[in-house]
Amino acid sequence: MTVTTFDLLFVCTGNICRSPMAEHLMREGLRARLGPEAAEFQVASAGTYGLVDDPMEPFALEALRDQHSIDGAAFRARALAAELVAEADLVLAATREHRAAAVTLQPQAASRAFTIREFDRLLSVVDPADLPDGDLTARARAVVVAAAAQRGLVRTRKPADDDVTDPYRGPRGGYLTCAQLPQAALQRPLDLLAG
Repeated sequence: MTVTTFDLLFVCTGNICRSPMAEHLMREGLRARLGPEAAEFQVASAGTYGLVDDPMEPFALEALRDQHSIDGAAFRARALAAELVAEADLVLAATREHRAAAVTLQPQAASRAFTIREFDRLLSVVDPADLPDGDLTARARAVVVAAAAQRGLVRTRKPADDDVTDPYRGPRGGYLTCAQLPQAALQRPLDLLAG
């Protein structure tokens, strides 16, 4: 029997701040909602200028630990590659620039690549009752299709509102804010993905 998983990829620049924080927050959110069934989701991250094998930034680790009781010490960065984008069922980027980089590597991913905040915004009009029940991976794929169908219909006030600002080399407070943005923007997707 073949086990099908839903593969989710987060993307930022160095893969040491925004995308690993979002990766850990998503993984923990799925565990909290689904328990053992969270194994049907494979959550990873990469960077457009990935600092390969570097650990997460210390303030990013602190933000995860102090705000969310998540231990990210074992994390190591990796570089974004076309095969990672091709294998992902959903690509969630920190900014529009990161989304563009992923789609440039794999143009077929355009309909399943969003910024984190854009994905949340587009899902704001999706009725959970319109999504399939039962099979989690089928539901997750339907969530992606539903979000893509809202492009151009659910607009933002300004395009930059879809981006998560980079806290790199900034003060500790910037990392705390950075962890809060994806955490807030992932709540609706998590609720819809988990059913």
